[in-house]
Amino acid sequence: MKSTFAPVSSLLLGVAFLIGGNGLQFVLVPLRASAEGWGAVEIGAVGSAYYIGFVLGCFGGPYAILRAGHIRAFAAAVAVATAATVALPLWPEFAPWFVLRLAIGASFAALYTVIESWLNDRATNQTRGIIMSAYIVVNFAAIALGQFTVTLFSPVEFTLFAIATMSMSLAIVPVALTRSAQPAPIALVRFRPRALYESSPVGVVGVTVVGVANGAFWSLAAVAAIGVGLSVSEAASFMVIATVGGALIQWPAGRLSDRVDRRIVLVAFLAAAAVIGLALALWPASGPAWFVLALLFGMSTLPTYSLSAAHAYDHASSDTMVETAAGLLLANACGAVAGPLLAAPLMQQAGPATLFVFIAGAQALLAAFVVYRLRVTPAVPVEDKTGFDLAATAPIGGVISPEQLDPQDPSVATPMSVESATAGPSDPVD
Repeated sequence: MKSTFAPVSSLLLGVAFLIGGNGLQFVLVPLRASAEGWGAVEIGAVGSAYYIGFVLGCFGGPYAILRAGHIRAFAAAVAVATAATVALPLWPEFAPWFVLRLAIGASFAALYTVIESWLNDRATNQTRGIIMSAYIVVNFAAIALGQFTVTLFSPVEFTLFAIATMSMSLAIVPVALTRSAQPAPIALVRFRPRALYESSPVGVVGVTVVGVANGAFWSLAAVAAIGVGLSVSEAASFMVIATVGGALIQWPAGRLSDRVDRRIVLVAFLAAAAVIGLALALWPASGPAWFVLALLFGMSTLPTYSLSAAHAYDHASSDTMVETAAGLLLANACGAVAGPLLAAPLMQQAGPATLFVFIAGAQALLAAFVVYRLRVTPAVPVEDKTGFDLAATAPIGGVISPEQLDPQDPSVATPMSVESATAGPSDPVD
C-alpha cells in the first residue's frame, strides 16, 4: 500500500488543500452575495460565471500545461485562483465578481487537468483503481470540510475568504517540492456533440441535464436554504449533508448498474430525486426531517451524473475513450452554465423553494427521456459493459478516461508533439 501511494502522496495532499478552499467558496460566495442584498438572478449569473470559466479553461488549460510543464502551470493557476478569491471581498459588486469567478473557474479547469493527468501517469494497470478512488474520496472529503468551514465565521467578514485563499495557496507547497517526475501525456479536449449523441443519447443528454440541475444546486441551494428559514450555519450543514450523501452512494449505485441496465437504475435515482426535491420545496424548513431530506436528496441527485457517464462509456470504443470523457465533461459544464441562469429568475419570482421544484422538474424530464430510450433501444449486455469506474464517472474533476492515456491517441498530446506541430522550418524545437 505504501509503495502504491508514495508517488502521488504529495499530489493528493495538494488536492486536499486546493479543493477544500474551492468547496468553501461554493457556499461562501452565494451567502455573501445574499448578505449584500443581491437578487437571485445576480447570484445565479455569478454561479454560471464559474462554469463559463471552467469551459474556457478546459480548452486553454492543456496548452498552458504543455507550454510550461505541470508544476509551473499548476503554480500559475493557483496564483490566479487565489488572487481572484482574495479580491472577492474587496469588490463585492456584480461585475467584478462575475469576472473573478470566471477566472477561478478557468483556473480550476487547468488545475484538474494537471492533477488528473499526473495521477493517470503515475498509476499502473494494477494500481489505477485504488489511486483514482483515493483521489475521488479526497475530493469529496475536502469539499465537505470546506463547506463546513462556513459555519465557523460570518460570511460578511473577510475571514472566510482569507481561509479559502490560504488553503488553496498551500496546495502549491507539496506539489512544488515533489520529487516525482512530471508526466508527458495530457488529454486534449475534443468536443463533437453530434458524434457523442449518436454514440449514446442517454449519456450525453443525461450529463447535460444533470449539469443543469446540479449547477443550479451548487450555485443557489445555500441561498434557497436561508430563504426558507435556515440560519447560515444550518444552510452550510444542509450542503455538507447533501454532499456526503452523494459521496457515499456513488460506488454502490455504480456497482448496481453493472449488473442491470444502467438506464433502469438511472430512472430510479431520477424519480427519487424528483420526489425528494418536491418534498424539500413543500416541507417546512425546521427540525431534523429537513436534514434527512438533504441526505436523501444528495444520495439521489449526485449519482445521476455517474450513471449517465458510465452508460456513455459502455457505448464508446477503446480508441474514443478520451474524447468521450472530454465530451461528457464539457456537456455537463455547459448544462451547469445554464442551470443557475434558468433557476434564478424562477426563485426571484416565486420564492426560494422554487429552486427545488426546478431541480425536480429537470430530473423528471430526464427520467421521461430515459424511459423513452428504454422502449426504443435494447440494453447493453452485461458482458459488453466497461465496468463502473468511480474516477471516470465522479461528478467532479476534469477529463479522466477509464483507460490510461496513450500518446498515440489523437486526443492525447505530449510537449514534443505540440512543439513539432507549431514550429516553423527555421524554429528550433527543444
